[in-house]
This record gives sequence, structure tokens and C-alpha cells, in this order.
Amino acid sequence: MNAWNAPWFYWAIAIAVGFPLALIVLTELNNTLLRRRSRLARQVSLLRNYLLPLGALLLLLVKASQIPAGDVSVRMLTTLFGVLVLLVVVSGLNATVFEAAPEDSWRKRLPGIFLDVARFVVIGVGLALMSSYIWGVRVGGLFTALGVTSVVIGLMLQNSVGQIVSGLFMLFEQPFRIDDWLDTGTAKGRVVEVNWRAVHIDTGSGIRVTPNSMLATTSFTNLSRPPGTHKLALTTTFSVGDPPDRVCAMLSRVACGLPQLTVDSAPRSVPAGGGEYRTSFGLNSPADDGAARSTFLRWVWYAARREGLHLDGADGDFSTPERVESALRTVVAPALRLSIDEQRSLHSRVQLVRYGADEIVEYAGQVPAGMTFLVAGSVQLVATGEDGSLAVISTLAEGSFLGLTALTRQPNLASAYALGEVTALEIDREHLEPLVMREPLLLQNFGRILEERRTKVRQVGRGERVG
Repeated sequence: MNAWNAPWFYWAIAIAVGFPLALIVLTELNNTLLRRRSRLARQVSLLRNYLLPLGALLLLLVKASQIPAGDVSVRMLTTLFGVLVLLVVVSGLNATVFEAAPEDSWRKRLPGIFLDVARFVVIGVGLALMSSYIWGVRVGGLFTALGVTSVVIGLMLQNSVGQIVSGLFMLFEQPFRIDDWLDTGTAKGRVVEVNWRAVHIDTGSGIRVTPNSMLATTSFTNLSRPPGTHKLALTTTFSVGDPPDRVCAMLSRVACGLPQLTVDSAPRSVPAGGGEYRTSFGLNSPADDGAARSTFLRWVWYAARREGLHLDGADGDFSTPERVESALRTVVAPALRLSIDEQRSLHSRVQLVRYGADEIVEYAGQVPAGMTFLVAGSVQLVATGEDGSLAVISTLAEGSFLGLTALTRQPNLASAYALGEVTALEIDREHLEPLVMREPLLLQNFGRILEERRTKVRQVGRGERVG
């Protein structure tokens, strides 16, 4: 009867029944959150494994065992309980409010420095409350001393503090994010880290550390915003005797074949005077600048010599009579079954050209002006499927030829890309037709090859595997 009337009895019963039930509920909740990959699973795990047992132990000591709350062991356990509560609250707010925020919300754009300051304030207030209520520390005087000290330090370091504050306001506005590309005038690169003091920019040759206060007081360009609008402008120089329209058409055509080009970009080339031409085109990202620049300049070198233009005032002297004669004898004559006299008749009617690695030798859907015979190097024939994917239908090596549809005046079935540097001999349709029409067996062979390639293109269009 005395036990039923004792106040500790009901606390003991409540702890004995409530603790296992709460443990079961939190275990099931934690398993559910883990299956859903929720960010709150870690907080629930802390609550189940540490906070709940420690709270039950405190109730058992203070309420059931009647140990005074002022006892040192109880105070230490209460302090540990308070620290765990702070940890769960801070991490829970971060997981629910900021980590789960949509990409375009203000919570996602909030700089990490403000989150760190908020955590510091919450932890500081919590520790002050625990010191006051658990240990009886008078924190009023401490806050007064800290306030006076802060004023004195602020007056002494007002210039430095002002720079930090201006940098913090710049971060709060957040004109850039991690992985954005910046051009600050003194550095150009990708943002890899932003902290309370500086922005770290990867320039490709090292990390440039720029203070936040400097970015807050000077202008800079965010090359990544708005996305998809980054453009690259390159200047090339040709001889003043080269026709400007031909030069601009060649430059724009080369730029259209760049793999880094955006889908809706239309390259544009204009004369800049003094033999200079400026070509601009859109890229997916500033990260593509280096690759697009090197590829464009490399392809322009080859294209200018094929067009008979003088890049940087240089003459193209590759198609010499000796090289043309050798190519006709070793490659064209076996393919077209040419006699010695027929080879000689073509000496002044053909051109020996070169293509750079990955350059487009022929475009799909374009009617070729003649046939192209591979003298050195190899090319890949690539077709486009219904889903827009590219598939290799054939690889042509030395001695092979392209442009068979020139004889039928039909568009190319597939695109042809150079694998490494390619040397080829080009023969126009008007000079080719008389040589081919005299050989019925040759026409039949060309027709068979053309039908084989057409069949492979159809297989790619239907999504079938090309054998």
C-alpha cells in the first residue's frame, strides 16, 4: 500500500512501459525513413540510440530514485542531454529547411556562411541556457562583457570588418554558385569553393583565391548565367587578296561542325578589317572554350588550304603534280580501272586535299560535287537513328572512296568523319562521269556498294544493330 501511494512508483511504471514502446516506434520510423532515403533518418537514429535512453535515465534518477537535481552526476547527465538536443535540433532544421529545398528557392541559394552563423547562434544560446539553468552561472554579465568587447574590437578593426560585411552581403545576393564560370578581369575560371573570406577559382593553371570584399566592390562577369548563352569569339587572319565572302562562308561552315556547339547556335563570321575575321558561336558551357578554340583553329588550317585561301598569309602547296600523279596511280586507277592516258588527262582536273582529325569529310543529306578517294588515313561513316543517336555503319581505309551519290545526284546517306589526318583526292562529277559510264561492270559494282551502305543506314534508322 505504501508503494502505491509513493510518487516514485508511477514514474517507474511510466518509464518501464513508455521507454520500450517509444523505442519500438522510433525503430519502425527509422526503418521507414531509410527505405524512403529521407534526410531525417539520421536525426531519428540519434533520437532513438542516444536521446531517448539518456532521457529515460534522467527521469529514473530524478523522479523514481529521488536523487536531487542539483547532484553533480545529474547535472552532468542533464548537460549531455541538452547537447544532444541541440545537435538533433540543428541537424534536423538543416535537413528539413535547407537540404530539402528546391533548386530555385532562396533556401537553396543561401550561402553556407549564413548557415554556419545561424548554427553558432543556436548553439551559443543553448549553451548559455544550460549554463544558467543547470549550473547556475550568471550569464548576464558575460553577455554585457562580450557586447562591450565586440564594440571595441569593431572600432579597432572597422576597415577589415567592413570588408567582411560587404563580402557577406555579396554572398547573400549570390550572383554565382559553385561550378559557375567567372571572369573577374584578373582571373577567369570555375568557382570551386566559397567561404566566409574568399572565393576559390580554378583557372586551369592553379587556384586563384579572390577575397569576397574585392568581388563585392568590383564588377565581374558570370559566364554561366543565363545558362546556354555563353559565346566564344575567335579572330583569324587571312590574306587581303582572299574574297571576304568566301572566307566568311568557310569559317561559318567549319564552326557549324564543332562538337561543342549548342544545338540552336548559328555561327557567324564577319570581316574585322586588315585581313582579320571574327567568328562567334554559342557553346554549352565556358568549360568548352579551350576544346572549341583548339578544334576550330585546327580545322580552319585544313579548310583554308582546301579552299585555296591564305590563312595568316601562307600558301597551300600540298597538291603538287608529283603527289597527284602518285595518288592517281596507286588509288584512283585501280578503283576506276584507268589507263595511263586517262590518268594523265586527270592531272590538271583533280585536287589533293587534307582533313584534320574528327573533321567532317561529307555531310549527310548533302549532294556531293564529286567523289573523294582516300589516299592516306581512314574515315568513319556515321548514320543518325530515329532517336537522334549516332551509329557507325562502316570504316573506310586507304584506297576506299566516298561520294558515290554524286553519280546519281542524290544526297549522302551518312556523314563521314576523319579518323586522324586524312589525305584524299577529289574528282568533280563532270570529269568523273565519262570515265565511269564506259564501264558497265564498274557501274554495277558502284551500285552494289551504294545499296550495301543504304541498307546499313536503314538498319540504323530502325534501331537495328549493324552487322
